[in-house]
Amino acid sequence: MSLHASADGEKVNWVNYKTGIKQLYFKMDADKKAAKIAITWSHTDAGIRALMAEQFLQYKNLLHDILGEEWEWDMEGCDEYGKPICQIYSTLEGHSIFKETEWGELITFFKPRIIALDEFWSSAKYAFDIFK
Repeated sequence: MSLHASADGEKVNWVNYKTGIKQLYFKMDADKKAAKIAITWSHTDAGIRALMAEQFLQYKNLLHDILGEEWEWDMEGCDEYGKPICQIYSTLEGHSIFKETEWGELITFFKPRIIALDEFWSSAKYAFDIFK
């Protein structure tokens, strides 16, 4: 992925993707049971989280068109520490990061989706400038 430029033609750290918005992340995670890619926002103010959710809802069709699939929307979740978060995500169940034989499938899951998220963000990020 290091050779793959962003949609804006810039060098990007795909693992630690910078959205430029505080508390808004693109996350990829894999463990012994599943893989997950998500847009996650975790602002401490519930009102701000709700406003960000509304903003994403306005871009829902664009997001799903660029992704080529529909993702799950969880606007009232909690992270592993019990803090409230909102997420738009996709999962690949039944695959383990600890099985080297499954790495190809995990890469096939993550790579096109993070590239699509970057393309989406290239178009939508300016609408989120109010949250900087």
